[in-house]
Amino acid sequence: MAFLHHNTMQETADADLIRQYKATGRLDYLAALYQRYMNLVYGVCLRYFDEEASKDAVMQVFEELVTKLQQHEVHNFKSWLHVLTRNHCLMKLRSMKQREGRLVSIEDRPLMENEELLHHDNGFSLEANLQVMEKCLETLPEEQQKSVQLFYLQEKSYREVASLTGYEMKKVKSYIQNGKRNLKICMEQQHA
Repeated sequence: MAFLHHNTMQETADADLIRQYKATGRLDYLAALYQRYMNLVYGVCLRYFDEEASKDAVMQVFEELVTKLQQHEVHNFKSWLHVLTRNHCLMKLRSMKQREGRLVSIEDRPLMENEELLHHDNGFSLEANLQVMEKCLETLPEEQQKSVQLFYLQEKSYREVASLTGYEMKKVKSYIQNGKRNLKICMEQQHA
């Protein structure tokens, strides 16, 4: 009978599994849902960590889901999970860098000067802003995209970005400055 129950859950829509999990708190509903997207979560984690750390992060994201899915109203589970996973990885990187004493505060390196884009009071959720930022990041020329991702998302120094990409230091600074400006323009157009 458990086999039939498991097969039925595999065919159940994401929204239905979420609803059943929220109603019952049963982890088998959540596990069936998570199983569908575990490769996505692992792939996102691999962008930030090595294989072992990524496997650990996949389990930690599942543990986060147990409570976060109960707290949030989720309409598109796949994209919500992608954002949750990316945020988990970024927070983990930040805490690792704090322990190493190398953290550069966000105030020192703001990705967006237009603070209102980051707040909820303009009618856009943080999740929506992150999705827009990700889409806009993909529109940047490759050099700007790489430089911005390394500098802001992975918090590398100019020198580290130059070393990792092979770009000259002057070019790195230019790519980051122009990429940041283009990203801001794109995000403002998306919210207009």
